[in-house]
Amino acid sequence: MSRNYESLHDPNAEYTMRELSAETMDVTGSRGGGRDVEITDVQTTMVDGNFPWTLVRVYTDAGVVGTGEAYWGAGVPELIERMKPFVVGENPLDIDRLYEHLIQKMSGEGSVEGVTVTAISGIEVALHDLAGKILDVPAYQLLGGKYRDKMRVYCDCHTEEEADPEACADEAERVVDELGYDALKFDLDVPSGLEKDRANRHLRPGEIRHKAEIVEQVTERVKDKADVAFDCHWTFSGGSAQRLADALEEYDVWWLEDPVPPENLEVQEEVTKNTVTPIAVGENRYRVTELRRLIENQAVDIVAPDLPKVGGMRETRKIADVANQYYVPVAMHNVASPIATMAATHVGAAIPNSLAIEYHSYELGWWEDLVEEDVIEDGYIEVPEKPGLGLTLDMDAVEEHMVDGETLFD
Repeated sequence: MSRNYESLHDPNAEYTMRELSAETMDVTGSRGGGRDVEITDVQTTMVDGNFPWTLVRVYTDAGVVGTGEAYWGAGVPELIERMKPFVVGENPLDIDRLYEHLIQKMSGEGSVEGVTVTAISGIEVALHDLAGKILDVPAYQLLGGKYRDKMRVYCDCHTEEEADPEACADEAERVVDELGYDALKFDLDVPSGLEKDRANRHLRPGEIRHKAEIVEQVTERVKDKADVAFDCHWTFSGGSAQRLADALEEYDVWWLEDPVPPENLEVQEEVTKNTVTPIAVGENRYRVTELRRLIENQAVDIVAPDLPKVGGMRETRKIADVANQYYVPVAMHNVASPIATMAATHVGAAIPNSLAIEYHSYELGWWEDLVEEDVIEDGYIEVPEKPGLGLTLDMDAVEEHMVDGETLFD
């Protein structure tokens, strides 16, 4: 039975994904034990947090609903709506098959990388929550079991005086002593007052001294009470990044994150291999196919995928498996709501080389109100034993904080 390009990418095509799957993968027959379930709908809503979080829900004819989250960004809800016909009628337990078919179906719309992968990630996370509920197991069990009962969280810290080394040190001390975190991160792509032209990515000597002073004061203030990483947000040239990394070698830097733009792997590799300051990279790469090159070229000391952006839970697991072959730890970038944060927790529990998960919302007083359960306690997240992700959306809180113009889930 032949197919043309248009039919493979048309949600109204004559043949459903189930028919295509049966032809290509011999997926036939029904399942016992309450596992013969079909997806009936996919819905999204956006919550106005410190980022516009895109929450995703997958509904079934069994009355079980899975909740996921896609990385924030324009066009994600529209892409998820576009993909809905490709999953309605399918069994949600076929997570890998559905993920690969969404990648294939959306290939003409950019499923190699970018926002299309992000949209697929949101559905994939919801499928893990749904499958765990159907099978009555926590999501980490779907990924092979767990190595740890709780996940370490690193707190992304900010101050109103972000370029003042002493203010950064004060905030570091407060977050450790008052909030209970033993892992922190601060930004280094902050103005020093010495810049001549930030567009050329070049760091003048005084700028490097200023950034080194931030690192010195923060690390000296917390000493062994906390590990501290520093983020550059892809700001500097290769030479400037190298000189900055060299200047930080004498301090207790947990890692230096994204010192150069993400496109040129060779420049990234050069910076990483020519400093003993640990270099972390990964949030702006997509799927294991892209991060594999970073790892295999040993262009990264710590890999930092963002789970609801990179491809979802199983894709993050695949990245971690490649990294483990090179003895590279995984520190998951995370600017999400409690939903994707908990998805990262389940993956972090299931991989041996998990280092920590980022928390980017400590200044947002209602972050944890979105769910009925407690999430972070004393800088750690306990891995839930409840089915799926182990979280329950508080619909009143979701409705209260929805982006203007959004509608609540059914």
